[in-house]
Amino acid sequence: MGFKAILSCLAQLLTVSGTESSRPVKKMKVRHYRDQDKQEILPFVAGFRIELAALKGVNKARDVQNAEEELNEYLNEKSPVFVAEAGDGHLAGYLVCRIVRDVVWAESLYVRPEDRRTGIGSRLYREVERIAKEHGCDTVYNWVHPNNERIIQFLRKLGYNVLNLVEIRKQHPGETLKQKITVDKFQFDY
Repeated sequence: MGFKAILSCLAQLLTVSGTESSRPVKKMKVRHYRDQDKQEILPFVAGFRIELAALKGVNKARDVQNAEEELNEYLNEKSPVFVAEAGDGHLAGYLVCRIVRDVVWAESLYVRPEDRRTGIGSRLYREVERIAKEHGCDTVYNWVHPNNERIIQFLRKLGYNVLNLVEIRKQHPGETLKQKITVDKFQFDY
């Protein structure tokens, strides 16, 4: 798995805001991505990356070209991509999952800010859980930023409460680490 994929997995589900369904559930359908969805979904992928960077305290500009490269990578790898299509026909969010050998990962989940907290994230997530069951898996794996309280709350609501792995690496040249994270008795730079 490449660095970009690992980074994406670490931060996946970044954009779900708190507990869902605090607003009325919108009429929508979840379906597989279609080629004609590309122009509408690219700003979502770019927005996902902006919010991902913000978790580390980095201001990032919207980069639709990079978003297109990322989407093409998912599609070329045949990673399942699902979209939530609202009742009025606009796309409200997307979810990408990766299947690596016998493990299904929720790669990225993004819901438009104005459509958040309406059940769309949960509906999209049910699709990755369905894919996992089809592949004989009893769970979906999630890598998340340890300070992403919103997605941690979202996943806990869905029953995801087992800490599986902690990824540890060396600091990148020029990287500024601004936080400390504690796991059990160990403290890590973040």
